[in-house]
Amino acid sequence: MSRRAIILVLDGVGVGAAPDAAAYGDGGSNTLGNIARACGGLRLPHLQAAGLGNIAPLAGVPAVPTPEGAWGSMQPASAGKDSTSGHWEIAGLHLARPFPTYPNGFPPSVIQAFERATGRGVLGNIVASGTDIIDRFANEQARSGRWIVYTSADSVFQVAANESVIPLAELYAACEIARKQLTAPRDVSRVIARPFVETAGKYERTKNRRDYSIAPPGETLLDALASAGVPRAGIGKVDDLFAGRSIRAEHTANNAQGIRSILEWLRGRQDGLLLANLVDFDMLYGHRRDVVGFARALSEFDDALPALSAALREDDLLFITADHGNDPTAGSSDHARECVPLLVLGPQARPVSLGVRPTFSDLGATAAEWLNVAFRGRGTSFLNTVERGT
Repeated sequence: MSRRAIILVLDGVGVGAAPDAAAYGDGGSNTLGNIARACGGLRLPHLQAAGLGNIAPLAGVPAVPTPEGAWGSMQPASAGKDSTSGHWEIAGLHLARPFPTYPNGFPPSVIQAFERATGRGVLGNIVASGTDIIDRFANEQARSGRWIVYTSADSVFQVAANESVIPLAELYAACEIARKQLTAPRDVSRVIARPFVETAGKYERTKNRRDYSIAPPGETLLDALASAGVPRAGIGKVDDLFAGRSIRAEHTANNAQGIRSILEWLRGRQDGLLLANLVDFDMLYGHRRDVVGFARALSEFDDALPALSAALREDDLLFITADHGNDPTAGSSDHARECVPLLVLGPQARPVSLGVRPTFSDLGATAAEWLNVAFRGRGTSFLNTVERGT
């Protein structure tokens, strides 16, 4: 069998403020560390055995003398602190400037162009949480047929629509229109379709969300693997983050379904790269400042780790990392400019410290070398450090 690389991104699970965090307003952010302190310590025995507590002090998760694999952390080198820039950096690509954000809503020219092109008016155009803005404007949308448009501290143009008021196909088409309209300097990272329904008098978002990302401006690990004929599979929103280029993904409703899909891939006959994103940490708990829920999700992932490890083949490397932080103990619900954990597991992974890597791109460079592809992007491979027998 051929070598396989599995990159598992725990969305938003940062491990401490990056050196330049203060410039992003994130001084003191530490997603894992602050959650652990707020909960009086975490119990994550399998991640502890893998070396999580060796990366940085973590209440309830002490360092172990000999972890099961390699451990370290990675600093963000690319501009920004969102899922798109984080995943692109893992895949070897750096941004020179952050994607634009709109703390006061989008300019009238943007909204008017969207209204003209879609034939519907707009409600909202404010910074808001998805659940709050739906509760606020859903009844008005039912009366007027207007889109609900909102943004956040992230670079996103989000369009919410009741599936019984505006058909899904029309919502998706409107988001595609917005994606084409939002070019530089208004080149937001993602346009997001946010469908919802009314059930028993309550509004609930459905699993029919779609993300329309801006296309990567340069070659990524995925592109290099595609050129070399190496198979690539995705689980979660990863294809959206790369604008569907060089990867197709199975979209999942939650972490539990994502873990089941990862296990199915690991136990199958597929080769090449698996890139997976588990989004509940960020979407359900970080943005909603739910410390207890975040801790519970970490425990649920920890419970699943033995099965994931047991499913690894002899020539598999499993990389566990994150794309940014999202500290639920902070004063805002924004993403945080944080370093991210780096754990490497598999029969060929040595128990060795990888230190603090200067960029997420080192992970992509290592995966490329493991898969015998010359691409290194903006990173430096650490394979000679982690691989047994080298």
